[in-house]
Order: sequence, then structure tokens, then C-alpha cells
Amino acid sequence: MVFHVKTTLNIADPVMRRLKEEAARRGTTMSALVEAGLRRVLAAPDGPAEREPLPPLPSWDSGGFLVDIADREALDRVLNEDRDAALYGSDRGT
Repeated sequence: MVFHVKTTLNIADPVMRRLKEEAARRGTTMSALVEAGLRRVLAAPDGPAEREPLPPLPSWDSGGFLVDIADREALDRVLNEDRDAALYGSDRGT
């Protein structure tokens, strides 16, 4: 046998608006959505280590490094070229 208890909850206005909209969209009651959410939270294990793993980050082929950042002279040269191009335009001769 299932017993229901009435209670009062303080819910922020933006959350309440979303709750009402979602209940209407799903064709259910706000109480049913709140109870389903509480059941899900209470059933979930605690702690970040036990959460669902995040999906992998996207990857792409960048074409490789333009400069070895360990080579301070090469890095300085590239940064100065970028600065000079921004200040004087890309058609400036070297």
C-alpha cells in the first residue's frame, strides 16, 4: 500500500515555471515530476566517482604544431610576426 503525504516546498520561480511547462508537455502532474526527480536523486550513488562517465571530448586534426613551444627563439619569432601583422598589416615585408 502506498501512502501520499502533502508537504510544502519552496521552489524558485524560474524552476517552477519550467516544472509547469514540462508537466504540461509530458501530460503529467508537477507532483509526479517532482517525485520522479526525487526518486532518481535518492537512488543515485553519492560522490562524483560513482556518477555516469562523461562522453568523450571531441577531437580533430589540427594539422600539427606551428612552432615548438620549448624553442623560445622560434616562439618569440612567431609571436612577433603575429603582433607585427596585427599592428602593420599582413603585407608588411620582412
